[in-house]
Amino acid sequence: MSAFTTRLAGAAALTATAATLAVAGAGSASASTFNTYGLAPGQTACVQQYASYQVRGDGTATAAGAKFKLLDNGVVVQNTANRATAYAVELRSAYGTFPGPGYYSLCATNTGTTNTVVTLRLRTDSEL
Repeated sequence: MSAFTTRLAGAAALTATAATLAVAGAGSASASTFNTYGLAPGQTACVQQYASYQVRGDGTATAAGAKFKLLDNGVVVQNTANRATAYAVELRSAYGTFPGPGYYSLCATNTGTTNTVVTLRLRTDSEL
């Protein structure tokens, strides 16, 4: 075997190993989404997850708060009228409040004049 063939075989083995690790490390579609963001005035942050039959969103914000909203496939399902420092929404099929399966996003927008830190947590289906 030539040195060139040996290098090609080694590169192929490395590629196969990397592909296996990428698939093995892929997260579950129903994993709870939890993130913290620093938002300057006018900035928005969102977390997204697929829900089949129920969804819960929780958010907190420092300083003067943030405006929160829950979206279903890009359509606003529920939101705060003004800035808030805490937000929670829970929609369940069992309660008749769940709009239907889809990708849900929980977003926070800093509509104030000072920076704020927001924490967003989105849970779906069996996570509740």
